[in-house]
Amino acid sequence: MDAKFERETTAVIGEAMHCTEIDCIQVNLGLRCNQSCGHCHLEASPDRSEAMDWPAMELVLEAARASDCRQVDITGGAPELHPLLRRFIAALREAQLEVAVRTSFTALLEPGAETLPEFFREHRVALIGSLPCYLQANVDAQRGEGTYQRSLKAMRRLNVLGYGRERELPLDLVHNPTGPFLPPNQETLEADYRLELERSFGLFFTRLQTVTNMPIGRFLTALRAQGVEPAYRQILESTFNPNSLDGLICRHGLSVRWDGALFDCDFNLALGMGVHHGVPNHLDRFEPLELAGRKIVTGAHCFGCTAGHGSGCRGAISAVAAAQA
Repeated sequence: MDAKFERETTAVIGEAMHCTEIDCIQVNLGLRCNQSCGHCHLEASPDRSEAMDWPAMELVLEAARASDCRQVDITGGAPELHPLLRRFIAALREAQLEVAVRTSFTALLEPGAETLPEFFREHRVALIGSLPCYLQANVDAQRGEGTYQRSLKAMRRLNVLGYGRERELPLDLVHNPTGPFLPPNQETLEADYRLELERSFGLFFTRLQTVTNMPIGRFLTALRAQGVEPAYRQILESTFNPNSLDGLICRHGLSVRWDGALFDCDFNLALGMGVHHGVPNHLDRFEPLELAGRKIVTGAHCFGCTAGHGSGCRGAISAVAAAQA
């Protein structure tokens, strides 16, 4: 628990932060990935072997039904590389749950994933793809040489299938800053993305999501190597936005690790900070009412989600709020 963050939030809402509903269950299928991105808070890579098994996936399905959640958000690692992904999605859709998959784009080009785009379209899976910048140099610097062109290749294939062009096939892009600074205005940056991707490559997407880099994982290692960790934390703390609190993912959902352990968010998952304060901490003890009203476990990294325009699972919180108004 971070005393400074809790003081800030308590001053706004009059008490410690609590979850208000389980609208979304985010499921981390494991840490195997075809990339080793410099900003990855989970430190995923091709060498990681953690992976969710089918019994745990069945428990996710039971939890989603019990909590009456709207959406299951599937992430990793690269979930495309998990051998049970298709079976899992099919079961979720049969239960009439909305499904979103967070894709690295390039994983769709890996052996065995060639027909995943058609599978996603058939099951009306919403896609959220990582493209941290619309410029090649920045993407390749953050995610590896050649990543930009491979990402555009995968994006083009999705466009051909209707993703990013048809309303029922959303394709959102995710922007992460390349250094120790906050994302720019989401609407302005989205316009820049559209201009470059449509004009230069004829590529389309639904909307852009800007996400602040958390001072954890590989990004924290880079901050320390550059000697700028204190300065970056000061940026996050000094730009604390009280209007972001209602839109935080921890207040509207729950995160599940590959082994069934429960967390308030994927960042707490990365740090091993499970739910506590007496609520069930594993899928095999899932209690929807207790978990929907749980007290949230916070830390110094939480200033990342409340900095500037706010950073939620759907991008800048201020932009999401404006769109829903």
